[in-house]
Amino acid sequence: MSAQEQPAPLPESPSSKQAQAAPQSFWGRLDQFYIEDWHGTAPESPAPPRRGLPSPLSSPPFPNSDWSYGGSPVIGEADTNSYPLMTAINGAQSRTKVYGWISPSVNASTSAHGNVPEVDDAYANRIELNQAVLYVERLPNSVQREHVDVGYHLTALYGTDYRFTTNKGYLSSQWIDHNHQYGFDPVLEYLDVYVPKVALGMNIRVGRYISVPGIEAQLTPNNYMFSHSLLYSVDPFTDTGVLATVQLTSQWLVQAGITGGHDIALWAKGSHPSATVCASYTTASTNDNFYLCANGINDGKYAFNNLQQYDGTWYHRFSKTWHTATEAYVMYQRDVPSVGGSIVPEPNTNGATCRPGLQTCFAPEYAVVNYVNKQLSAHDFISFRSDFLNDKKGQRTGVNTKYTENTLLLSHWIGSTIQIRPEIRFDHAWDRDAYDRGTRQSQFTVASDLIFHF
Repeated sequence: MSAQEQPAPLPESPSSKQAQAAPQSFWGRLDQFYIEDWHGTAPESPAPPRRGLPSPLSSPPFPNSDWSYGGSPVIGEADTNSYPLMTAINGAQSRTKVYGWISPSVNASTSAHGNVPEVDDAYANRIELNQAVLYVERLPNSVQREHVDVGYHLTALYGTDYRFTTNKGYLSSQWIDHNHQYGFDPVLEYLDVYVPKVALGMNIRVGRYISVPGIEAQLTPNNYMFSHSLLYSVDPFTDTGVLATVQLTSQWLVQAGITGGHDIALWAKGSHPSATVCASYTTASTNDNFYLCANGINDGKYAFNNLQQYDGTWYHRFSKTWHTATEAYVMYQRDVPSVGGSIVPEPNTNGATCRPGLQTCFAPEYAVVNYVNKQLSAHDFISFRSDFLNDKKGQRTGVNTKYTENTLLLSHWIGSTIQIRPEIRFDHAWDRDAYDRGTRQSQFTVASDLIFHF
């Protein structure tokens, strides 16, 4: 699984001697895991084997230890994570691992009827269960170079965040047709095949996976902050198809694949064969990473989320404790139905604010986001995010305006199984009212989530 999709690493398994002394019951082993984790007495293990460049970051406190790329596990990195549930089940002895998290949140907002286009706290002034997630996965062994290895991944998600992960054709009527507040989504289901003899290793992913480019991922432990940037709130989330990732050298990685389009199943109406091509370069010092993607490329004609996306990400590490992450993209669709025109848009999508008299028009959006992150301790970091989105024709948010948001967050870990992320955020629409059902030009929110790993 890519760093983009991986929760923060948890403590290593106990040694065999310590495992023999562990409690014999399921509940006893689970209780011991949390006690040791929260008190800092979990046994430490030697650094795992690894090929390629060293990890640039510490995780925890940051969500990932490597510069992110999507659509693949980190090639050359061993899976040594041990999780509370698997430790309780079998002492974390199996390569197939079952784990997950529960993530409730609370927010207070100047808006009364909802915080959209802000996510994940879309419902204003509420306590919500954003995500209850269960993973079943087996990562391929990409450290070895001798034989082909296979991995797989299944995800089950329940909560308010299902509306942001919904993929047309995968139980999507809950959101697209019925607008339920809570719902279930089988977010990810794919097979990984690792082929060691191609360059420094190749991974082939087949199935439904997180759309490849970007700093943020919808599954909450993988993000710097609780709420998402405007940039991420309107771009694609999951794709269904096949993607090959090749580690050419320790610094260069390339990707190519074909999908049925963004946020749509291959069998659903509106699916289009779409190409994805990406390249990632990391400097030898690991202080910089550049990741460029052309994502979901086809004729660009209007259909359900048929976005043409050109995305670039730059990570820069100033020191061991300071780093920044910047992402920019342009997206568009052609022939988008005009608001108030005779052509009806797809359910739960917006038309475009076209020039008077036009039935359809070209609808682009441009966005850029920057994170500045400072590690304070092994358990804490602060992050400041600045974000700009120009929804030129209002096709992504429903309002044709330029948006900005600024968010300040403190992340605190209790051991490596509980994370608390309070934040303050200010949003502004520069051209017209866009918040609280179009009655406000600005919005201020105070929010926090809590992530409990099991």
